[in-house]
Amino acid sequence: MLVTTTNILEGKRIVQYYGLVSGETIIGANLIKDFFASITDIVGGRSGAYERVLKEAKESAIEEMIQQAKAKGANAVIGVDLDYETLGSGNGMLMVTACGTAVRIE
Repeated sequence: MLVTTTNILEGKRIVQYYGLVSGETIIGANLIKDFFASITDIVGGRSGAYERVLKEAKESAIEEMIQQAKAKGANAVIGVDLDYETLGSGNGMLMVTACGTAVRIE
């Protein structure tokens, strides 16, 4: 499955449009990760725990979007957009949304 942020595919012809597909993932960051992330923030550097959670959420949302596209008969998703939001009391939840247009290409 080809997944791209562009609306056209160089050298490919879109033969069918199936419409909007999306995938959403909500992941909670647990207390232990929050604790270690706060230490990293105090001493400086990157928070590996949060980076892993963010990557996992992004991959999950994209995979869900791909499954929707396959179910419609598509072999590509174009114009993909990723959005990130925090939710819940104290912003303890992370929501990642992936959406695009399912298409069939030659």
